Amino acid sequence: MTAVIAAPVPKPLLRVDLFRPVFFLLAAVLGVLVVLPLSWLLYYSLIDKSGAFTLGNFAALITDATMRRPFLLAIGMAFGVGVLSCAIATPLAWLVSRTDLPGRRIVRALVTASFVTPPFLGAIAWEILAAPNSGLINQLHRYLTGSEAYEHLVDIYTIEGLVFAIACYTFPYVFTLVANGLDRVPSDLEDASAILGGRTATTLRRVTIPLVMPAMLAGSLIAILQALTMFGSPAILALPAGFHVITTKIWSLFQYPPRPGLAAAAALPLLLITVLLLQGKSWILGRKGYTVLGGKSGEPRIARLGRWKWAAVAFVAIVLLLTVILPYAALLKTALTRNVSEPLTWSTLTLHNFHFVFFDFSATRMALWNTLLLGFSTATIGTAIALMAAYMVSRRTVRGSALLGMLATAPVAIPGIVLGVGVFLTYSHPQLMLYGTLWILLIAFLTIEMPAGYQQMSSAFHGIHPELEEASRILGASRLNTLRLITAPLLRTSVIATWCFVFIGTIRELSATILLTTANTKLVSVIIYDLNESGDLGAISVLGLMLLAVSFAVVFLANRLPVLGGQRLPHA
Repeated sequence: MTAVIAAPVPKPLLRVDLFRPVFFLLAAVLGVLVVLPLSWLLYYSLIDKSGAFTLGNFAALITDATMRRPFLLAIGMAFGVGVLSCAIATPLAWLVSRTDLPGRRIVRALVTASFVTPPFLGAIAWEILAAPNSGLINQLHRYLTGSEAYEHLVDIYTIEGLVFAIACYTFPYVFTLVANGLDRVPSDLEDASAILGGRTATTLRRVTIPLVMPAMLAGSLIAILQALTMFGSPAILALPAGFHVITTKIWSLFQYPPRPGLAAAAALPLLLITVLLLQGKSWILGRKGYTVLGGKSGEPRIARLGRWKWAAVAFVAIVLLLTVILPYAALLKTALTRNVSEPLTWSTLTLHNFHFVFFDFSATRMALWNTLLLGFSTATIGTAIALMAAYMVSRRTVRGSALLGMLATAPVAIPGIVLGVGVFLTYSHPQLMLYGTLWILLIAFLTIEMPAGYQQMSSAFHGIHPELEEASRILGASRLNTLRLITAPLLRTSVIATWCFVFIGTIRELSATILLTTANTKLVSVIIYDLNESGDLGAISVLGLMLLAVSFAVVFLANRLPVLGGQRLPHA
């Protein structure tokens, strides 16, 4: 009889669960980024100069006309932007998504590319085009009509001009939501309308528009929110016109003599309005306008424009001309001439502005270095934090991990100028003196960009079924090894896309940056703003084109990186 010797059963390796300390570390980091600035903001709003408790700062918001008027102007301006953005974006989205408009893909790409353009740079471009005296449009008008030297056709330094300039760079939010909504509208409903005798206009009015109405309203709320919390465009166009909106008023409260308590009190209502607008957007998008039963709907109905085709082409051309082509052309023309009023000819063509920016202007090199350093640092650290937080929340690795998701998405409700005030008040104490260093900017940028990074990574994790990771765990791999060997390769495209998104968002940020930079920590966006105050539009155009070139180069290079399965990032 043959003896059977049982092989010794290996003892299980002692595994250390690192996710619990990682959870506490991430919770502490996100708490410092989000909770600490808001706590100091609330504290400063409730004390006077002597440090005693007071409600006088909030009372001043109501009784002081110089504080009340900027709030009212900001609200009126923001609603004007929302209405104009919806009026531009809705027909444009329908033409691109549901008609036989020529060049639809090019139009969609150009509209989407406007996301890369910083709104403050667009405001400067329209300053070049529509300033009452030196604007290129007004110069052309005077040349063609023989008008007097100071007569003008358009004036960008008005509340109407401000609404227009901001809408040029907020309407893509409405366009994207409406276009996506139109892509999801079941064609069966439109087919049923056609079978019952409904014409294209009737179907559009009674079927299609009601179905995409939630997307239109949500996009308009986003446009209103963007306009209400924006600093750059109002600072460039409203201040020369002699009026404030609330963001520029908060900034002015830090000028001499500084009034940080009043600035903190003014920031809190703006924070509350932002939360309400975001809640309204979520409520609107959460409502279900229709439910598809049975299976995938057919292809969307493509309406034939017929005799209206050229009218539609003219409308699209005007929109792209005003929002993309003219602003970019104005920046390029100004960069290649010595002054705005000179026509661009072979005799006036010069590289003087490029030479000045890159060789004679010493602040450029420092600002460019600071911008790229902070862009790379914020994108790398922010993507890593978002990756770990999204993984722990989606896979529920630790009890209470949902707290990380709440902390990571909370900053979406904090306007940039409000966060800038909170961060300034937090880190300007002798015990936490980071003001005047790049660290305070890194903290602000991580906070601002965290919601976008987290949402993208969270969506990516929801697209990967947990069974793949469970199979790896069954075969003996630890969570960290599973994350490194299984999950990470599947997420490569999303990680790169998140990194690019955070990088571009960082280098174009101005609202919080304007309160946190010093002479040694200037960034390209702040240098552009400073040069605008001195009227050096040639140097501004060069720096603006450089900022755009860096942004487009990052997207281009990211799309050339080899990723799993030959996938590519979506083009901007």
